[in-house]
Amino acid sequence: MYNSVRRERGLKNSIDWKLVICYLLLVLFGFMNIYASIHATTDAPILSFDSRSGKQFVWILTSLVLAAMILFIFNPRLWEVISWPTYLLVILLLIAVIFLGVEVKGSRSWFEFGPIRFQPAEISKIATSMVLATVMSQSGFKLRNTKDFLITAAVIGLPMLIIVAEQETGSALVYLGYVFVLYREGLSGWLLTIIGLVIILFIFTLTGSPYISIIILLGLLSISYRAQNGTLKGWFISDLLVIVFLAFLPKICGLLGWAFFEKLKPMGILLTICGLTLPIYAFRAFRKKDNFLWAIIFAFILGLIVIASTNFVFNNILQDHQKKRIEVLLGLKDDPSGVGYNVHQAKIAIGSGGFFGKGYLNGTQTSFGFVPEQSTDFIFCTVGEEWGFIGCLFVILMYVWMIYRLIYDAERCREAFTRIYGYCVASLIFMHLFVNIGMTVGVMPVIGIPLPFMSYGGSSLWAFTILLFIFIALYKEEKKYF
Repeated sequence: MYNSVRRERGLKNSIDWKLVICYLLLVLFGFMNIYASIHATTDAPILSFDSRSGKQFVWILTSLVLAAMILFIFNPRLWEVISWPTYLLVILLLIAVIFLGVEVKGSRSWFEFGPIRFQPAEISKIATSMVLATVMSQSGFKLRNTKDFLITAAVIGLPMLIIVAEQETGSALVYLGYVFVLYREGLSGWLLTIIGLVIILFIFTLTGSPYISIIILLGLLSISYRAQNGTLKGWFISDLLVIVFLAFLPKICGLLGWAFFEKLKPMGILLTICGLTLPIYAFRAFRKKDNFLWAIIFAFILGLIVIASTNFVFNNILQDHQKKRIEVLLGLKDDPSGVGYNVHQAKIAIGSGGFFGKGYLNGTQTSFGFVPEQSTDFIFCTVGEEWGFIGCLFVILMYVWMIYRLIYDAERCREAFTRIYGYCVASLIFMHLFVNIGMTVGVMPVIGIPLPFMSYGGSSLWAFTILLFIFIALYKEEKKYF
């Protein structure tokens, strides 16, 4: 009797049931909306195996079996032991699919076995998370150590580069979420700042000009340096005047009409000024041993490289459909019937839902199939049209709650492996949520990644179920020590 009571108490208190319930709600809500997105185009009932909803039901049942096996059969310590073999196997699969896989919508990232398709990129996130947790939980590991940092970067970068080679840019972009894990484990916030700076400069160079981008770069770096030194008020007196003068330099040169300035061009003048002042600041940083000033100088040089290479990257590296999507997103082109069709129709669907929505199975955009891929990448617009603002808020809050619980549980763990793995899961779910909903509402380019637990597809549902329940199982083991 004592043992049965102890087992009951352990099962009730050792598992984070809030995470499990959140998972079940998202899966159920996703299943309902998958049927809503296809019901008007088929006479098949919701559980018909000939329809996407019926197939998704099978994937849901098998996912629940996988979750139960992970929780109650497999030893939680197994995942750390098999992390490296699993990672190496996944790398081989990612390479093999380039040569042996089938091409789907321009991406060669799927294995096909009869009616079943399998995407190695989905399970690569599980393997990478496990190896990342294994590497970073080793005794003496420090991200500030060059060797440890390079190993970590290689673990993340290798599958990411192979996935890019498969032309699966969306899945590769999700890997940037690991930056949050690295930041939690001691990486300098400068990396996040540099990533943000690169994105800003890329956008302004495309939408404006390289000259404007350099001005913005100078302004941001000068504010950062002044804020660091506690002399931000002085920025308005001196730095701001210089930046305003440089910003209006092309106009000044045009008004004066001086032949000298016309030959040199404003960009030449700006680069000459930067070239003359940069050694002065470098000497000052060396003499005063000012590491922050060295960081500013490095950021400026990196910014110039980004600005100079933006047009080359955009015109020669990105594929045509990627360039068109970015142009539509940034307002450089308006193509509501072409590349921008998906987003245009998705925004109409979400906007037409209003506050409470049109009602389940009553969405006109959804019923008449105006939005392509509505059961997969654009499942969120089905929620917006039929469930309205309330439905969208419910979905977003469920994801936010899940991410919060993952971080909360991770911080309570004694084992570094479990903590780091928990942050990996939270970061990946956040990136999928941010990018998927962002592209649906038109603030991110359309890159084709699913909404976790809700979008149609077996590979995605299996992968995210395994990813999540491995952490729940690890946390269950951790709670023995609470």
